[in-house]
Amino acid sequence: MAIKHLTIRIDEKMLNKIHIVADYEGRSANSQILILIRDSIEKFEKEHGEIKI
Repeated sequence: MAIKHLTIRIDEKMLNKIHIVADYEGRSANSQILILIRDSIEKFEKEHGEIKI
């Protein structure tokens, strides 16, 4: 699987909060964001079916 880069615009306050949550969980902010994205996709697929790509 190829690793892709994604740039996002994020409010500084929100980013600081993500860092705090990630530190609490023992993860990097990047890993924490990936987990949030994964969880969101899993929730979507449970409600709407598997996303075919």
